[in-house]
Amino acid sequence: MSLPQDLKYTKEHEWLKIDGNTATIGITDHAQGELGDIIFIEFPEIDQEIEIDEPIGTIEAVKTVADLFGPINGRVTEINESLEDNPEQVNEDAYGTGWILKISIADTSELDALLSAAQYTELIG
Repeated sequence: MSLPQDLKYTKEHEWLKIDGNTATIGITDHAQGELGDIIFIEFPEIDQEIEIDEPIGTIEAVKTVADLFGPINGRVTEINESLEDNPEQVNEDAYGTGWILKISIADTSELDALLSAAQYTELIG
């Protein structure tokens, strides 16, 4: 299983790539493997304020639906529109073309509560 070392992770199986005051968010390779074939993603709205641990969207797979949760507080700045027609990109490249949304980070100190790759590996053990 692929697990990039330069990302932050949540217990809800989301990853964050931090670039200045912007976080790109997706679900982990582990999560997409557990969900199976992804067929639809419900995105939050652009400019929507998101809060830690609050539902911000859903990922629908052939046999189940999973909630996306706010990993940190922030405001949605972009969604990956290519997933609207090709949601399977999450299965094919969870850490690349399968990213889901970008947010502006409200408080960078919240990043300290996220998991490192090693801590996430222990979680999914």
